[in-house]
Amino acid sequence: FSPGMVKSTYGTGCFALMNIGPAFKASANRLLTTPAYRLNGQTTYAVEGSIFVAGAAVKWLRDNLGIIKTSAESEALATSVPGSNGLYIVPAFTGLGAPYWKADAKALFKGVGLETTKAHFARAVLEAQGYQTRDLMAAMEADGGHSPAVIRADGGLVANNFVCQFLADMLGKPVEIPRITEATAWGAACLAGLQAGVFKDLNDISARWQLARRYDPAMKPEEREALYAGWKNAVDLLL
Repeated sequence: FSPGMVKSTYGTGCFALMNIGPAFKASANRLLTTPAYRLNGQTTYAVEGSIFVAGAAVKWLRDNLGIIKTSAESEALATSVPGSNGLYIVPAFTGLGAPYWKADAKALFKGVGLETTKAHFARAVLEAQGYQTRDLMAAMEADGGHSPAVIRADGGLVANNFVCQFLADMLGKPVEIPRITEATAWGAACLAGLQAGVFKDLNDISARWQLARRYDPAMKPEEREALYAGWKNAVDLLL
């Protein structure tokens, strides 16, 4: 609704957008500039980052490796170990998206040892969503000139509490989950409702947004930076 607000949707992939206001601005950090919405002839723009594989990596654990029987099991399996034991999974199964844009990349596993278990694999897949999102947020903040105080996340994967908490920990910002987790469809419906007179204005729509859960960062900054440095090292092997 206002410049600096961020919406991050976690489905098969992840698509995050930051409102940058009414002035078009080309990305200098390999993101996409897109119309967020247009009201009464006035366009509001956003910068968008696209992650190709988010929930699809959990599906890969289930269908290809047989590590879990249902996607929901990934949370319990991931939290059954205190960490990923140095394992990083860069889920570039269909190439590497923003801000790298390496279409020919393939998934990479770094840090696999004899002690690596299926729980470590599950945890590394879920942690990858936090690392990928931090990549996007860094690019967005540089592009948009805003550092959002909170990230609003939606989509099927936000049912996973571990993913949401790790997002907050890796970003160092609170993550808010709405009661309506299909926020993309809700947003489109709101714009239609605005045109039809169901809503008075954007403030009316904003006031109807309802919080379901909030996750506050709990990780120590030095641990956050050490984990993220390991991720960047893993990604560098693909570039």
